[in-house]
Amino acid sequence: MAAGAREVADRLARGSAGGPGGAVPWQRVTTGDDTVAVAERGALGTSARVAVWPPASLGLACAAADDVLDRLDRQASRFRPDSELSWLHAARGGMFLLSDGLAEAVGVALAAARWTGGLTDPTIGDALVSLGYDRDFAAIGEDGDLAAIGEDGDLAAIGGDGTPPGATVAAPGWQLVQLDGPLLRIPPGIRLDLGATAKGLGSDRAVRAVLSAVGGQGGVLISLGGDIAVGGTPPRDGWPVTVAEEPGQAGQLVRLTAGAVATSSVTVRRWRRGGAEVHHIVDPRTGRPADGPWRTATVAAATCADANAASTAAIVAGAAAEDWLATAGLPARLTGHDGRVRDLNGWPGPEAGAWAPVPTAADSHVYAAGPAMRPRTRPPGGGR
Repeated sequence: MAAGAREVADRLARGSAGGPGGAVPWQRVTTGDDTVAVAERGALGTSARVAVWPPASLGLACAAADDVLDRLDRQASRFRPDSELSWLHAARGGMFLLSDGLAEAVGVALAAARWTGGLTDPTIGDALVSLGYDRDFAAIGEDGDLAAIGEDGDLAAIGGDGTPPGATVAAPGWQLVQLDGPLLRIPPGIRLDLGATAKGLGSDRAVRAVLSAVGGQGGVLISLGGDIAVGGTPPRDGWPVTVAEEPGQAGQLVRLTAGAVATSSVTVRRWRRGGAEVHHIVDPRTGRPADGPWRTATVAAATCADANAASTAAIVAGAAAEDWLATAGLPARLTGHDGRVRDLNGWPGPEAGAWAPVPTAADSHVYAAGPAMRPRTRPPGGGR
């Protein structure tokens, strides 16, 4: 065991373990199942959870996940002024040589936009800013007095100066962004936001990193804000996953043996802006929060980036969501604003009972050659 992983393991044995650069420490989670070890911490403006078997792999798993989450944050955060993405925005358009990590993140976002027909679009950055979502959601509320609802149901605030939001801004269009390997061309005036795929990408990367760290032994589940990827050999009967609209809420218990599942919901990350209630899932076509009939969409797919993109696309698609998901062939569970639930394309319904297995697709739509991250050959800062 490497020194860093051994230190994490020792701290977890005492109940917590710090991540890199002063990150929030991992906390051991008691599950009542001594065949699986679980830890969680805050990361990327949401919650991160690592579950592994055999339990002795937890230290290695948390160390590997730490590295992935730290790199992704430094590459693709819209809110960190020192991130590679923020550096691109500060340059206000041009041609850039990206790090491998950001090139993959942008490539996945563009592939998702192409696959969903623009229902997800990484050029929505200015639309989100115009709605007041201009900082990490966890930081919202420090200097304002307008109520907002975070992922945990607590009140936050946004736009505390009381000024009305700027005019809504439709996405310029993902077709304007050109990526050729690590070479990115982006016109002036476009701000990227990779939120429709970034958490899923992070879960996919972390699963691969953990399996590499433990030599392919056992199995792993990674969750970033409820966007879940699994890899290796699952526990007997599969990984238990509770599908719910909010953390801590009762929901449907299903089994995940392979692939991924992701949930998008308009019930969380809500705030008031200029007297109107808004949320973080924006329709790229209008620049306004999606206002279709579905409040929550959960989708199973081959990878978490696929599932993340598809669940967001389903919310944005509105009344067309069922047809889009049927065409994509993805199992899904949709919950309407009126509380009605639609189980689609093989998603287990109530008659299946608890612990029903969730089928997953075999192929990815967002990774160019399957969900494999290219070897790292350039420094994280990239170049221009």
